[in-house]
Amino acid sequence: MTWSFPLGRLLGSELRVHATFFLLIAWVAASAWADGGAAAALSNTLFICALFACVVAHEYGHALMARRYGIATPDITLLPIGGMARMEKMPDKPGQEVAVALAGPAVNVVIWAVLMGAGASTEFDALTDPTTTRDFLGRLAAVNLFLALFNLIPAFPMDGGRVLRALLASQMDRVRATRIAATAGQVAAFLFGFWGLSSGNLILLLIAVFIFLAAQAESNDVASRDIARDLALRDAIITSYETLSPSDPLHVAAQTLIRTTQHEFPVLDAEGRLAGFLTRTALFTAMAEGQNTRPVAEVMVAEIPTLPLAAPLEEALNALAEAPAVAAVDRSGHVLGYTTRENVGELMVLRGRR
Repeated sequence: MTWSFPLGRLLGSELRVHATFFLLIAWVAASAWADGGAAAALSNTLFICALFACVVAHEYGHALMARRYGIATPDITLLPIGGMARMEKMPDKPGQEVAVALAGPAVNVVIWAVLMGAGASTEFDALTDPTTTRDFLGRLAAVNLFLALFNLIPAFPMDGGRVLRALLASQMDRVRATRIAATAGQVAAFLFGFWGLSSGNLILLLIAVFIFLAAQAESNDVASRDIARDLALRDAIITSYETLSPSDPLHVAAQTLIRTTQHEFPVLDAEGRLAGFLTRTALFTAMAEGQNTRPVAEVMVAEIPTLPLAAPLEEALNALAEAPAVAAVDRSGHVLGYTTRENVGELMVLRGRR
């Protein structure tokens, strides 16, 4: 994910943190300091760190349950509004999806039970008081119980929405089930947004926007994968394009960008094998910094996935989640064409309308 960086690997997944997470820490500390002084600032900062440790545990609940069904979780990212476990895919069987979805809230319930057993007293009213330094464990127990209940709301992208989708998918096709759960998520987003506007709560507004966009993205992704199920990479590749060499200066790439409609350029070595891709964004950034004579090789994205022409298009969709393009190559490694998220999206629109 853009603007995130790794903290290390834990239980087979890379743990990442988004840069905006530190803005949340700074905002919490500053607000508490203004209202309650240094003690409140320290207590609330430690509380946020402990809370997000629980969020990480929640996401690892999903990841470890998914691993039981042979599904890997490459990374888990901490965001200001929670965490996100990026799984290779969700289980196709409804029962397995329910188990993966419920594993996260189950972790929060276990944490709540452990904290209550340790003598914590759950006081929800203390959660809205930024000056309080009392009953640290009680506040943490209350938040874990809230997270478990909130995530069980039957609407995407909450875990309850995935349970709803799985139950519906046992009675109808997965695309329609996803669409219903996503619509429920957007209705929930509207209600959270109205609540945030009427109460002046910025966090609720951010949550509402995230839920709305995530629900729409999930619906689109499932619909696209359903269409892609019968397609191969050869159905989506671009075969008419211009290339660059690693030694070309960036001003040559800029001229090529102007006289073509391409947004990215394959960079091929002298033998016609893929060395990387130069994206329009990387080119614009380098040119804005006055690096017009810099070689393309120093700016291009070198790690580009390659697949044979006959590979399922769904494999390309998975690869495009982390790369600007996927190259189709022959057995000798020579490039036959490439595809991008935009190109696959156009194909999905045309196939969907058909």
